[in-house]
Amino acid sequence: MTTAVPRLSAVVLDCPDPLALSGFYAELLDWPKDAEPADDNAWSTIRGEGGRIDFQRIDDYVAPTWPNPERQQMVHLDLEVRDLAAAHERAVALGARLLDRSSTSFWVYADPAGHPFCLCAC
Repeated sequence: MTTAVPRLSAVVLDCPDPLALSGFYAELLDWPKDAEPADDNAWSTIRGEGGRIDFQRIDDYVAPTWPNPERQQMVHLDLEVRDLAAAHERAVALGARLLDRSSTSFWVYADPAGHPFCLCAC
């Protein structure tokens, strides 16, 4: 790889409460919680086997309205699972909200801040 080719470092999600949302994803992904969150809760980072997710506080954050195009989702996470039904129960217990389960191979959810994500048994 040349020095001019970038590599993905992290995905950053805007949200109203970085520590709370990073805690949700840490539990969902079974990753360690942020050991050193920002004192002012402006930023939080979690790292695990699959990479890194950062969470950035936006004071006037407005959640996407998927599937309504009023406020586009812009980006979403696809999370691979072996047992879709068991992963569904776990995600909902942690605070996810089911948005669509019309597919047999993936179901769509909103995290506690409203970001869409999919549990995929593909």
